[in-house]
Amino acid sequence: MTTGSVSPRRADTRRNHERILVAAADSLAKSGEVSFNAIAKQAGVGVGTVYRHFPTPEALILAVYQREVRHLVDIVPRLLETNTPEQAFRTWTSDHLARYMMTKRGLANALRAATSSHGELPASAYEAMIGAVATLLKANVEAGTVRAGLDPETVLRGLGGLLYLDPSGDWRSQTASLTDLLWRGMCTDESCRN
Repeated sequence: MTTGSVSPRRADTRRNHERILVAAADSLAKSGEVSFNAIAKQAGVGVGTVYRHFPTPEALILAVYQREVRHLVDIVPRLLETNTPEQAFRTWTSDHLARYMMTKRGLANALRAATSSHGELPASAYEAMIGAVATLLKANVEAGTVRAGLDPETVLRGLGGLLYLDPSGDWRSQTASLTDLLWRGMCTDESCRN
């Protein structure tokens, strides 16, 4: 094996790990439950492989949560590359954050159960979300679309209102209304407040 190459076994391990997380996220979104047997079957691996990667249901739930948060954070730079800063903020809010909140209710319930018995959510996930909002705000401040000095944590708390939307209702238009309300509060230009 040459220096820098990836062992086929390690690559297979990484693929199995990702397949397990995808299957678990799907299971949690649909039923809110973790069945190692069902997840193993959906991921195309043996149940022992699931246990080797995640020795407890709580460990699996937390790993799914961290993966989902990582996706929400990692999309921000790509949105800023292909959209105006304002559109990046709106797209992230509606197409990523709100969709995540509407489709991951089962994960949220499982996460509450997992953390109530085994401690708190990883602080790194919350900090990563604040960082994503800070990146979007910074781009908008530089573009002159929002005022400087906004606290990313406060904006994230405002976006927490998305949790009150009904996933079986018209959450898309309600997301747009909440985003517009927040935007008017963050805007620099008087014309955007009208």
